[in-house]
Amino acid sequence: MNVSDQTLLLHLGGKLEVTPKIKIRTRDDLSRVYTPGVAKVCMAIHEDPASAFSLTIKRNTVAVVSDGTAVLGLGNIGPAAAMPVMEGKAMLFKELAGVDAFPICLDTQDPDAIVEIVRALAPGFGGINLEDISSPRCFEIERRLQELLDIPVFHDDQHGTAVVLIAALMNAAKCVGKKLGDMRVVVCGIGAAGMAIVKMLHSAGVPVVIAVDREGILSGAKTYDNIAWQWCAEHTNPEGIEGGLADALRGADAFIGVSGPGVLKPEFVRGMAADPIVFAMANPEPEIRPELLEGIAAVVGTGRSDYPNQINNVLCFPGIFRGALDCRASRITEGMKLAAARAIAAVVTEQQLNPEYIVPSVFNADVVESVRRAVVNAAYADRVARRVDKREPADEI
Repeated sequence: MNVSDQTLLLHLGGKLEVTPKIKIRTRDDLSRVYTPGVAKVCMAIHEDPASAFSLTIKRNTVAVVSDGTAVLGLGNIGPAAAMPVMEGKAMLFKELAGVDAFPICLDTQDPDAIVEIVRALAPGFGGINLEDISSPRCFEIERRLQELLDIPVFHDDQHGTAVVLIAALMNAAKCVGKKLGDMRVVVCGIGAAGMAIVKMLHSAGVPVVIAVDREGILSGAKTYDNIAWQWCAEHTNPEGIEGGLADALRGADAFIGVSGPGVLKPEFVRGMAADPIVFAMANPEPEIRPELLEGIAAVVGTGRSDYPNQINNVLCFPGIFRGALDCRASRITEGMKLAAARAIAAVVTEQQLNPEYIVPSVFNADVVESVRRAVVNAAYADRVARRVDKREPADEI
């Protein structure tokens, strides 16, 4: 007896293929796409390296790079086992934004080796999407590549999560009649995503952010070996509060969890400010099940598709890279990320907005184009775009 699994069958032979854009039917076709005609194109790029963006696949390609150390909720499963996830990511790039993405899984966990390999591969790509690289190594790898390369380097686990979460917070705040500039927000879990969320909360104008991890509330009075914790300790908790998650949440307007299952209790939420907002993002099991917060929290979001308000990176990375490639941005700035968050939030109209619908569906066709326009405009404003300035009207919130 043979047993088949529909998901495994779907992955037979992988999920991607390379398809030529031009058919080679005659000897004349061959002479133009390959030798001898291709030599003319090679010399044009040699004389003007920037022309690689218009004469090669560089103009529309992204490398999806992972070492397999932090895959979904599976952890360090290695590069071969990470490949199906990177293939899926590449599919989403193409299906949603028309970006040609290549999965590249590296058989090394040495940050120096990863940086050097990606640097050497970069001439063939218009952007680098780092994926599923464990914290705190991911911070150093991203920083060094951003310094070395003149194309966008974007660690989606950090910044994609942060962008979509800020969009959700913007709309959740509107639902409960609050402003970001008046809010008190607790971030639980200071890894890759948590660090980026804290930074974006500052960029979005949230005045009081409190960071919590396994040792409790992070405090500037202490020193931490973890570089993410140390940075957050120095840039959060302005009142010097001490204790655990329950203490941090007392009087807080919003809880953002990127930690682990079951860490948030209903009684903690009861101690928050009126109309509390709870984003329990741990996957596959959130910090608290939404059904436990009925009648307690005003707005609840998770990373899961089986609950309302799924906060999913798919709302962010296709549009961000589409915009960055279209204007040939040299990097992705905080301004571009904040513009993307505002664009995602704006896709949900005033008429649609309610506590169970604060972010658009991942299948909403307006998301990628709205994010793309906003990112292009922000890239020109931040002076990182390298094409002739062709700004377009963008949605505002």
